[in-house]
Amino acid sequence: MLSGGSDGIIVIHDLENLSGEPQYTCKAIHLVGRGHPYVHRFSVETVQWYPRDTGLFTSSSFDKTLKIWDTNVLQPADTFNFEGTVYSHHMSPVATNHTLIAVGTKNPDVQLCDLKSGSCSHILQGHKQEVLAVSWSPHDEYVLATASADSRVKLWDVRSSSGCLITLDQHNGEKSQASSEAANTAHDGRVNGLCYTSDGLHLLTIGTDHRMRLWNSFTGENTLVNYGKIRNESRKAVKCTISNGCNPEFAFVPSGSTIAVYAVFTGELITVLRGHYNTVSCCTYQHNFQVISESYMKTFACFL
Repeated sequence: MLSGGSDGIIVIHDLENLSGEPQYTCKAIHLVGRGHPYVHRFSVETVQWYPRDTGLFTSSSFDKTLKIWDTNVLQPADTFNFEGTVYSHHMSPVATNHTLIAVGTKNPDVQLCDLKSGSCSHILQGHKQEVLAVSWSPHDEYVLATASADSRVKLWDVRSSSGCLITLDQHNGEKSQASSEAANTAHDGRVNGLCYTSDGLHLLTIGTDHRMRLWNSFTGENTLVNYGKIRNESRKAVKCTISNGCNPEFAFVPSGSTIAVYAVFTGELITVLRGHYNTVSCCTYQHNFQVISESYMKTFACFL
């Protein structure tokens, strides 16, 4: 497991449970610590393994950098520098024709960085404020979802130069038939969480209006699933996750010091996972073992 902390440290843990005990301590096998010459200077906001293998991983930070790491030597193979704080980045899990990394920063333009060329290939313009979350579709390697502090969520085909495909509208066009696309908002606050279902057919969004919404990712329709009030006061990105291979599918959402578990398509609150003593910043789901891992600050926990 790859994790990054608010102190800039990156840790790789071995999650395999050789003891057979229901509770166990995971061993840290690699560390990019404070004494490392290439450690991030500020909080690490996002980490991701290269989708094809674990020989590379990426990390982005409030120090305005995105680093591409060689896992074997724990040194950056490349570094991308930005003018503003980096909130989120993502590589497509299904791409075969491109090696683009989408990056959301304090700048309203979405940056697309190319691993092959080592430069920012182009930008996506359309948001009015900082971009807090980005997520590639697991169904189409060219479709990207972005969420912003401007209350909007946009879907893009990165091959197109004519702007975004859809700007999601929480009212499905019914609030004002005369309203233009520019008036469409996904939430009544900052949108700082994005997550696709495993088949890419639906998109889950989280806003600081304390609401979570499920969208048809092809039509842009708000499915109107009611999840109730979602505690979300974060000024940064909220890293939620959706199960893969479960029936029904579950959404795992950081909520204060807990993880709230919802049935994706009914909105039912299934349970609340407790164990941390401070705000949970992210969680991830391991479908091979049906384990949820969550983290805050310098610790993480695994739930079976």
